[in-house]
Amino acid sequence: MEVSLNAIITIFFFFLITSSVQSSTEIITRFQQFLQINTAHPNPKYYEAADFIISQAKSLNLGFETLEFVKGKPVVLLKWTGKNQNLPSILLNSHTDVVPAEHSKWINPPFDANVDELGDIYARGSQDMKCVGLQYLEAIRRLKTSGFQPIRTVYLSFVPDEEIGGRTGAKKLTESEIFSKMNVGIVLDEGLASPNETYRIFYAERSAWSLVIKATGSPGHGAKLYDNSAMENLLKSIESVRRFRASQFDMVKAGLKAEGEVISVNMAFLQSGTPSPTGFVMNLQPSEAEAGFDIRLPPFADPASLEKRISEEWAPSTRNMTFELRQYKPKTPTDDKSGKAHISPTDSSYAWWKLLEKAVKKANGKLGKPEVFPASTDAKYFRDQGIPAIGFSPMASTPILLHDHNEFLNQAEYLKGIQMYESIIKEFTSYVGSDSDKASREEL
Repeated sequence: MEVSLNAIITIFFFFLITSSVQSSTEIITRFQQFLQINTAHPNPKYYEAADFIISQAKSLNLGFETLEFVKGKPVVLLKWTGKNQNLPSILLNSHTDVVPAEHSKWINPPFDANVDELGDIYARGSQDMKCVGLQYLEAIRRLKTSGFQPIRTVYLSFVPDEEIGGRTGAKKLTESEIFSKMNVGIVLDEGLASPNETYRIFYAERSAWSLVIKATGSPGHGAKLYDNSAMENLLKSIESVRRFRASQFDMVKAGLKAEGEVISVNMAFLQSGTPSPTGFVMNLQPSEAEAGFDIRLPPFADPASLEKRISEEWAPSTRNMTFELRQYKPKTPTDDKSGKAHISPTDSSYAWWKLLEKAVKKANGKLGKPEVFPASTDAKYFRDQGIPAIGFSPMASTPILLHDHNEFLNQAEYLKGIQMYESIIKEFTSYVGSDSDKASREEL
């Protein structure tokens, strides 16, 4: 029986389309499997997540080891050995933990990873940041399938506890002897989704401060007007904080500064009152009152100035007030007396930045203006070691839903992100300029 040329071509393209669909289905299924592992605090299933990552490493023939700097907090480290191990390596970092979810507020269960008719994958961690960790692996899978071999060695780190500060995860890793032997030249870590078509990119981040203000005063009858009662003094402080917050927010609203360029202050809790079986005692003014605030400082802010404001305006001792301040203080090189956080270079003369722009463009993407990350990530610990770190999560045309109800990522956007990382890893690992690696560390 003779088969026409057109029939052969039709069969060939049908095979290609079918294979592509099947491959995409497998990729999405692996993503769903990772999302279905409940790694939410306070009881994240870290070992289950580690087992899943290691199973993927085995399927890709990558080197792997589990490091446990703190019991119950496994760090999974993967390795794709490059042809020239004398060159500084590339580190792709991600965290396996996620924040808790209020299940009743979700339209789909947060750990089922359901896909709706639009292709949106609903799951806690779909944006922050299990997507990135799996995209690294899928990009390497594609590169290996194509026969590509890296010149530089690639490491992938899957760390715990980023959502609660990272001190028992990424911080422990960066301070270890194992890390120093990895000879890391550049780190990629998480970024944020972008509501428009450009990808967001971050070269620094704000430092996290936790402030608790406590007011004290004599208790009294609920009907009597007192000067300097605990609640009155605390309310004065809250109003002072509110005015400062408004002044910072106004600059963002006016387009004068980006969110990551101002000091943000948000109240996290308010606590006072005398409990009763039915609620609170209403005719008794409490002798103590507390309020807690989450504060974020951009790297170019003056910490001393804010501390002075706290002690003199927000919690003055003259109003029977005290405060407790916990702050992240970045390490600084011995020749840096500024006390400010590290930032990663982004100018056009910087090799890694140029490579990133080139890679994204090759994958038909576009980078936005470099930003300061408005929150804090594990990238700070790598920068503390003098290593440049770039925040990048390839999610364009996507609402920002990290830590929000109904967090989702569209499967088409997830697949496009894999192409982005494939291009980036290929560019980074093919770069052989070692002199600029050294220079970039000195610039930090």
